[in-house]
Amino acid sequence: MSEKKLITPRKLSGFMELLPHKQMILDEMIEKIKNVYQNFAFTPLDTPVLELSEILFAKSGNSIDKEVYNFKKGDTDICMRYDLTVPLARFVAMNSENLSYPFKRYQIGKVYRGERAQKGRFREFIQCDADIIGLDNLPLVADAECLNMVDKVFGALNLDIVNRISNRNILFGYCEGLGYKDQTQDILIILDKIDKIGQENAIEELAKIGVKQEDCNKFIALTLKKGNFDKVIEEIENLTDNETYQKGITELKEISSYLKCYGLDQNRYMLDIGIIRGQNYYTGTVFEAIVPTHPEFGTVCGGGRYDNLAEYFTDKKLPGVGLSIGLTRLFDLLDQNNMLPEHSLTNIDLQIIPLGNTLLHCLELQTYFNKKIVCDVNYDNRSFKAKMREANKREIPFIIVVGEDEMNNLKYNLKNMKTGEQQLLSKEEILKTLGC
Repeated sequence: MSEKKLITPRKLSGFMELLPHKQMILDEMIEKIKNVYQNFAFTPLDTPVLELSEILFAKSGNSIDKEVYNFKKGDTDICMRYDLTVPLARFVAMNSENLSYPFKRYQIGKVYRGERAQKGRFREFIQCDADIIGLDNLPLVADAECLNMVDKVFGALNLDIVNRISNRNILFGYCEGLGYKDQTQDILIILDKIDKIGQENAIEELAKIGVKQEDCNKFIALTLKKGNFDKVIEEIENLTDNETYQKGITELKEISSYLKCYGLDQNRYMLDIGIIRGQNYYTGTVFEAIVPTHPEFGTVCGGGRYDNLAEYFTDKKLPGVGLSIGLTRLFDLLDQNNMLPEHSLTNIDLQIIPLGNTLLHCLELQTYFNKKIVCDVNYDNRSFKAKMREANKREIPFIIVVGEDEMNNLKYNLKNMKTGEQQLLSKEEILKTLGC
């Protein structure tokens, strides 16, 4: 008889898997984000993980990106969602007649990208998105509401952030004003890389695509403008009278007035013209949040305004603004830097250890306690000492040991596992002692 060959347990790279106590921390972070979204009157949405390929790649002409998980089931071409925005666009287009506007939704779910796994980049990760969709138009105050919500989310997570805000019409209009309208996308791609390639290399690349030397310097100088909202606007508002540029200035001034009404701490946001983001996506407000004490984290939240969310699925104009937090990456960064909040190894408030023939009574006690607290019965067949060691290992704060005397007298020794203190109490008294 041949011996069974064991398979070495392993998981795919790029997929995060946590021990229970860290999963509880992640779940609590999700709950805090969800609570903020709900407090701003956003409603939940849960779209499928799998979408038709023609839906996910409508914008790219149904060209399947090599980094997207794609397969066929019979004759159906299917992809795993790579973000939560395209499924939102499909949902809104399908249900536009049944929605109330502005439609405010949040979605917290996993997305999948088949890119090379490396530090800070996952193949499966949780995104926490919130978007506001309008019908025909969407007032600019919606942008400010998203910015306010970013601030409140990271406040709930106890993370100090600076939200760097800009408006893409500024650089769009500046390109037009200097006579480079047809080269706008190429110029923005270069300007978006200044932090990575440096000013000198950026100037060289701009020159290669035909930008005059004096204009190269102007583009760099404008892109590097950042700081207090009102001060930066004052410095740049008269650089050109181009209509698109002045539209960006007007929108930034309006955003600033709303943020002041919300009472946001001005140390937690700034105007930063160098924030450019998605080349073919965002059309107005754009923003990226960073943790200033850890610039190596990069962007921990980003988003902005887009003119027509569902243009590939409907003729209706559905402008929107939204934000997205890559929670898996953020959690991993906090974990690596010992910045996760402290958390017990267990969520159990009280554990009952049966002795002798008392299991049925212990289960009745558990039913009673579970109405108020998290109570567990250790019904394992190991020894009493082994159960006590396990309770200590799991950092369970309180236990009661139930033998026949306790069962008959309905009095139980409640032991504080940290102090060792014991009290003989009824089940009612135990709940009062535990603060219930």
